[in-house]
Amino acid sequence: MTRPTPQVAPTAPSAREVPAARTTASLPTVQNPSYRVTAFAVVASLIVASLLFLHPTAQTGSPPTALFWLMLVALGAAALWTIRRVAAIQGTRFDGVLTAALFGLWVLYFWQMLVVAFEVPRVLLPAPTLIVQSLIDNPGKLWGDFSQTVLKAVCVGWLLGSGLGFAVAVAIDRMPFLQRGLLPLASLTSTVPLVAVAPIAVMWFGFEWPSKAAVVVLMTFFPMLVSTLAGLKSSGKLERELMVSYAASYSRTLWSLRLPSATPFIFGALKVNATLALIGAIVAEFFGSPTVGLGFRISTEAARMNMSLVWGAIVVAAVTGSLAYALLVQLERRAAFWHPSIRGK
Repeated sequence: MTRPTPQVAPTAPSAREVPAARTTASLPTVQNPSYRVTAFAVVASLIVASLLFLHPTAQTGSPPTALFWLMLVALGAAALWTIRRVAAIQGTRFDGVLTAALFGLWVLYFWQMLVVAFEVPRVLLPAPTLIVQSLIDNPGKLWGDFSQTVLKAVCVGWLLGSGLGFAVAVAIDRMPFLQRGLLPLASLTSTVPLVAVAPIAVMWFGFEWPSKAAVVVLMTFFPMLVSTLAGLKSSGKLERELMVSYAASYSRTLWSLRLPSATPFIFGALKVNATLALIGAIVAEFFGSPTVGLGFRISTEAARMNMSLVWGAIVVAAVTGSLAYALLVQLERRAAFWHPSIRGK
């Protein structure tokens, strides 16, 4: 007589399997229709914008018609809709870059169309096409200005100011009694007006780039000092006590614990100083400089009413500051990838 085979009751899925199945089922497919609709809408709106750009009003400045304004308003609504759709896309590596690029492209487009349609004088606001033409016609001048202001004054002043602020912060942290004397004096550097320091720097260091670098050093010193001090104090109490229990020296604790904890603070100061250095060098060139420099170019060409070249120099400065900031952000992500503020991005 054969023995009957026992019936095994079906087991319920474990707690780990259920969320995994739900997560897998909830993941969007690659062929998401919303992506295709968004891409089609962006391409279609850009094609319509290109056709409207060929309208006589946008080319020759002829009086705009009602149909032109109606199409421009409709295109503005389409631009807002496409920007919102692109900004809602998540999961791609360049979603933020695409949104910023599309927004900037639409800003330039409507700037061009409105300036030409309303016949705004070039002295007040030149069209983007005129600014681009000035960049094409004056590459030698702008490159010389860029080298004088950015590669010499800004870079040297930014490195010296940030390095000096970092060194003083470490010294104050190592010898707390210096905090009573150095920190109040250092805070004075952030309250001195730039327009008062720039002429004095010119008298001390001459009309060349060292005087502008000195102004940049003065502007970038205090932000780095304060941020580094805050970063050195941000390490946890338990971690510091653990280093003490290991009989670690101050230098070992500094390199192994406190500086890594201060990395986001240091990069935050470097990003702030990158913009402050560029602004300080350009403003300092207004008070005395050789016949080259972004600040010199802006002040000189503004006096000649050559506003296209003035805006060209502004574009060079703005693009330089944006690229420097973006580069520091990427370096921060690589250097402090373990920090919660970076890991969550």
